[in-house]
Amino acid sequence: MAELRMREALRDAMAEEMRRDESVFVMGEDVGVFRGAFKVTDGLLDEFGERRVRDTPISENTIVGAGVGAAMNGLRPIVELMTVNFSLLALDQIVNHAAAIPYMFNGQAKVPMVIRMPGGGGHQLGPTHSHSFEALYLQVPGLLVACPSTPGDAKGLLKSAIRDDNPVIFIEHESLYGIKGEVDGGDELLPFGQAKVRREGTDVTIVGILKMANVAMEAAETLARDHGVSAEVIDPRTLRPLDLDTILDSVAKTNRVVIVEEGWPHGGVGANLSTLITEQAFDHLDAPPQRVTGADVHMPYSKRLEQAAIPHQEHIVSAALATLEGAMP
Repeated sequence: MAELRMREALRDAMAEEMRRDESVFVMGEDVGVFRGAFKVTDGLLDEFGERRVRDTPISENTIVGAGVGAAMNGLRPIVELMTVNFSLLALDQIVNHAAAIPYMFNGQAKVPMVIRMPGGGGHQLGPTHSHSFEALYLQVPGLLVACPSTPGDAKGLLKSAIRDDNPVIFIEHESLYGIKGEVDGGDELLPFGQAKVRREGTDVTIVGILKMANVAMEAAETLARDHGVSAEVIDPRTLRPLDLDTILDSVAKTNRVVIVEEGWPHGGVGANLSTLITEQAFDHLDAPPQRVTGADVHMPYSKRLEQAAIPHQEHIVSAALATLEGAMP
């Protein structure tokens, strides 16, 4: 095991897959000479050259469309978009083409491509660079959606995504690029649809999405230290496919659940999970599911307002205690 930053783990995953398979290439704005907006593609141009690390014009619809065409013709493009917000400019290519082509062609045409997109708040980049659109892509049949929260998971999931024959939306939180963690140095793949129980517990289940999985771990420590509450923390790691069984098994044990995401409350990932849990584990629930979300506003530029719009561990602690009201001695 090596300790790497998230950006290094992602870079290594791409480099290893490019060495293994000549059909894999990277394309996007500033991925070559500039080494990526967040330096995730650092060193790839030097090793693989301009033919396989391609700087593109500033046109997300064109970038993704070219990736779809390349994938249909036997290549495996890794498309980097500078921010998840800019993917809105490519929604036609993502939803109407990448996701739908295998269905429309009855499986005769495949679209094995990965679309990497950083998102999330905390860097004072304002409303057009900071949102969390996991729920948007979760809705679309034909897309796989990955949301890693650790360097090790990021590498394993990205390698699996590159080898998959389906289009993958790979969402990376901007605040996680610099975090360090243990990463397998071998050719280990992490299967999609396999959640991780990050912490065992008995009193309440906390499901954290992306960065919120790490914040949930902090909240669980506070709950144990200050309130004597044993929280189980689950990181789904992929939202489509979703490992619902691991979540339901945890809820059956703890009888309470808090779902934490940075996205908006209406129609969010938490709303979807809350419904699924209520439908399939109703008899196990001793309290209604609690959701902790980002504020129902466009992301502010002001640092104080931005922090007020993002969930923090104290919000998770409060939600967990609310589910336990009257249950703890």
